[in-house]
Amino acid sequence: MIEQGQALPQATLSELTADGMVNHQVEELFANKKVVLFAVPGAFTPTCSESHLPGFVTLADKIKDKGVDLIVCVSVNDAFVMKAWGESQNASHIAMLADGDASFTRALGLEMDTQSFGGVRSQRYAMIIDNGVVSKLNVEAPKEFEASKAETILESL
Repeated sequence: MIEQGQALPQATLSELTADGMVNHQVEELFANKKVVLFAVPGAFTPTCSESHLPGFVTLADKIKDKGVDLIVCVSVNDAFVMKAWGESQNASHIAMLADGDASFTRALGLEMDTQSFGGVRSQRYAMIIDNGVVSKLNVEAPKEFEASKAETILESL
């Protein structure tokens, strides 16, 4: 599993924008920026839709006031699902990025296999990234939701 002080792995994350599909290279996307990235097991799932994403939507301005250039939500879903989920949650200030094949999630060592429920998904976590290097990593214990909450990350900034 990736650790604090390590650079993010090379990977591609997808985003469906008004101009079409954009494939972001992780190394370029996070270069020269302070980023808060949080990951969820699945778009439109209960804790993710009722608490995790809404917390970051609500606190986006306060997080950005702390010098954060970009807030990113990642899930092992496709870019179409991430766009629809972001729109349904009024997440216009958050980059809703898809890790469709879980390659980014696997490279981080933060995957989990939910078997027939949904296959390979991301663990729930949040990280603060400075110029492509993880400066803070909060991974949730199974069935927990505290370490990766927007309020917890805001306090860490």
